[in-house]
Amino acid sequence: MSAGHGRRRKKHEEHEEHENHERWLVSAFDMMTLLFVLFVVLFAMSKVDEQKFAALAKGMAESFGGPITVQPGPTPEGSVLDGLPGVIDIASAIPSDPTVEQAEIDKAAAAAAIQRAENIASEAKAEYAELAAARDKIEAALAAAGYSGAARYEIDERGLIVHIVADQVLFDAEQAVLRPEGRQILSAVAPTLTGLPNEFGVEGHANHLPVTPGGMWPSNWELSATRATTVVRYLASAGVPEPRLTAVGYSSTRPLVPQTDPTALTVNRRVDVVVLSDASAEANALLPDLDAAAQQGETP
Repeated sequence: MSAGHGRRRKKHEEHEEHENHERWLVSAFDMMTLLFVLFVVLFAMSKVDEQKFAALAKGMAESFGGPITVQPGPTPEGSVLDGLPGVIDIASAIPSDPTVEQAEIDKAAAAAAIQRAENIASEAKAEYAELAAARDKIEAALAAAGYSGAARYEIDERGLIVHIVADQVLFDAEQAVLRPEGRQILSAVAPTLTGLPNEFGVEGHANHLPVTPGGMWPSNWELSATRATTVVRYLASAGVPEPRLTAVGYSSTRPLVPQTDPTALTVNRRVDVVVLSDASAEANALLPDLDAAAQQGETP
């Protein structure tokens, strides 16, 4: 009984091994089938479309030009070259000397730099002409109001700067309330500013003398800043667009003349109205030289 059971187990084990062997064969056949399909696809992709190849070759020949030679190959696809003018030698159509290529690049870069410099110079001249025209209008308005010479003018990289002396003109000593003369000066300047598209900065400046100890101002910082805002408020009330106005106080940190200058006490205590240039930074950098040339009587 036990022997019979043993033989049955042995046959059962051989039967399992036989089934595993057949499954392996099925997997192998599946792999061979997939490889066959892959090779068929690769072969189909390698077939050359003769008409498309001919059109490509002719197009490249027209683009690169120059003589071309026929070099048929021994492959079965050699018939693709039949009827074509020849094989294109692309390497011979492109300059092979790197020195020549670099020279052409340098030449093009130099030409571009020259053109850019000319454009910037032209922009700077146009901007300077506009700022100078604004300066002339402001001076004419001041002269008509009877205050010729009440302002000094300068054109730098920021734009047109109108230096208005504050001492006994805009404000009394250590005061931030506009004098009657100051209101008339600002009223004369405002229409010209209103007609300009620029933005404006109003800057308050003080001379090097300290404020009176125990007075209403802790320092020249507060005094200069309050004078600047006073001018801004008046210009806005006179029609200058308020969003285009800014105010700042510099105390005595930006004198117009050195302290040793006899006019330092009066000239450095001033309010500057800056007509800000809207040109590019490169063009603005050229404005001081143009102004210096104009001051010397040269054509900008």
